[in-house]
Amino acid sequence: MHTDGACRGNPGPGGWAWADDRGAYASGHDPQTTNQRMEITAALEALRDHAGSGPIEIVSDSTYVVNCFRDRWYEGWRRRSWKNTQGKPVANRDLWEPLIDLATAEGTRVSFSWVKGHSGDKMNDLVDELATRAADTGLGVASP
Repeated sequence: MHTDGACRGNPGPGGWAWADDRGAYASGHDPQTTNQRMEITAALEALRDHAGSGPIEIVSDSTYVVNCFRDRWYEGWRRRSWKNTQGKPVANRDLWEPLIDLATAEGTRVSFSWVKGHSGDKMNDLVDELATRAADTGLGVASP
């Protein structure tokens, strides 16, 4: 499952997208957001749409998303009552909490992998195109 977020300005109009290797995809739009919020939203929507479908690998070009799970940042955030290592509130907590809850739910097997963006990876290019189009048009799409 590949995911991506895009933003025109930061903040500005944004889009998110996911696509799986079976041909399913979805994208959406936020009129005033940031790129990081769209990256998190893409992973969150991918998991929401595929909950209970077996092991899932989220492939993202966002180190922000991948490192949160690879390095288990969320464990420190929870331990520190949603404060970062500088003692400040964790940015985007409203998106991180549901994503982390879904990804770490008992019986769920989710892994996160990083892919270099704009490097010719077919699936990353697809979700980039979908997210960018959503940011530009204000319209999301979904596979039939």
